[in-house]
Amino acid sequence: MSSSGAFSPRFLSAPEYVLALHEPSDCVAVLVRNRSREQTMQRISPAEVIASPPFQAWLKDQNEAGADIFIGMNPMKDGIPNRTKENVREIRHVYLDLDEDAGASLHAVRTSGDAPSPNFVLDTSPGKHQVIWRVEGLDQEQAKSLLRSLANQFGGDLAATDLSRVLRLPGFTNRKYNEQFVVRVHHETDQVYHLGDFRVQEDSPDAPRHLADAHEPARRMPSGHRSQSEADWAYAKRALARGDDVEEIIRRITDYRREDKADPDYYARLTVSKAQRALSTPEYESATNPTSTPMAERDH
Repeated sequence: MSSSGAFSPRFLSAPEYVLALHEPSDCVAVLVRNRSREQTMQRISPAEVIASPPFQAWLKDQNEAGADIFIGMNPMKDGIPNRTKENVREIRHVYLDLDEDAGASLHAVRTSGDAPSPNFVLDTSPGKHQVIWRVEGLDQEQAKSLLRSLANQFGGDLAATDLSRVLRLPGFTNRKYNEQFVVRVHHETDQVYHLGDFRVQEDSPDAPRHLADAHEPARRMPSGHRSQSEADWAYAKRALARGDDVEEIIRRITDYRREDKADPDYYARLTVSKAQRALSTPEYESATNPTSTPMAERDH
């Protein structure tokens, strides 16, 4: 991890937050959603434009008219019209959206030692938070796996793990609930993190979805974290080695990759088939003889 020097934690205004997240010239998505009018508007503009008084005044007007205000976590490619993962230029942040038991989850983030200190913590409504880390050197596969791993371990919203995600912009009222709540953000560190700074449970179909479900010792994510397909294959081998039903393994992988694959069932069956072939090799047979440690035990 790296740091830019002396730092004093503090609460930020909306313009300060925009320029703390992004470089002035970065193209950034802003989403304005008015649920009562069933109206959504998106703007992709340089961060310095979004932080400017005219743009902020426009956002304030929209917010007062009942709209919620969101900002993208990762900069987009120049000149693109849509906010999609293919149009993400660079992985700049990973994040958690903490809803249920958010206080306990935030405490676990701060104290578990499995994640570094957050750069930003947003209070988005009473007892709910969004947590953001500044990162560099991650490709899209690594970032996507890390986002899911963080959500798995700390009880975050698994729907909030897409690379083009927008989160709430502080200084504006949360209009989702009847009780008005002005979102605020605390800037806690200016560290920039790398993949090896996160020691969270490996992303896989059998990873626990809530903190209370984590009965087994955590499997650690190495600094050169493998791709999600490699993780699926490794999971299939573990599940087969411990005697899980083949169709159940296929179902788990299918469900887990449903949003990522055009034919998730075919992908899952191919992954399990490859894992079965790997486990039938002489190397595996010798590893599971009575004088060796069984693979299933080595995985825990």
